[in-house]
Amino acid sequence: MPRQISYRWRLRELMAARGMFTVAELMPHLTERGITLSSSQVHRLVSGTPERLSLPVLATLCDILDCTPTDLIATTAQNLPARRAAGDEAPINLAARRPTRVRLTPEG
Repeated sequence: MPRQISYRWRLRELMAARGMFTVAELMPHLTERGITLSSSQVHRLVSGTPERLSLPVLATLCDILDCTPTDLIATTAQNLPARRAAGDEAPINLAARRPTRVRLTPEG
């Protein structure tokens, strides 16, 4: 059965729980651990949901916030309804889909 996996990036929540409310408060912690990111990169990391994230940055965020990756990334999975196979459908009534033939009659 197919499953749909989704995730929620919780960096902002965890920062707030530890008293950090701005990007400027997070940047020195990253720098002292050897992670050099611009303020716009850190802003995108805090305000959005990253599609890609390097493991050193993830490990550093976990160290700064004293959490685990599962605290930062909340995942959910749910089963999707099974798709019907082509053979499972009712047979197609081709007569209902074909146009009716036009009969031409001479005028006059």
